Amino acid sequence: MAKTKITVNNNGSLIIAGDFEMQDKNGNIYDLGGREAVSLCRCGFSKNKPFCDGSHKGHFEHEAVAFDLPPKK
Repeated sequence: MAKTKITVNNNGSLIIAGDFEMQDKNGNIYDLGGREAVSLCRCGFSKNKPFCDGSHKGHFEHEAVAFDLPPKK
């Protein structure tokens, strides 16, 4: 499998693709049904959190532009 890639969409979700697994805070693994990519909500409107259901459309704006973080102290 390919390494994990996270794409931050303009006005929408995060796409996680590649070799990954998801778990909740207790370590329980999400059954992703064989998917190699998922969309994660970042607007808070999804009724299927943590997954995106498209509820952000018309309610969430963010222009995704990559930038460098300052060095960790």
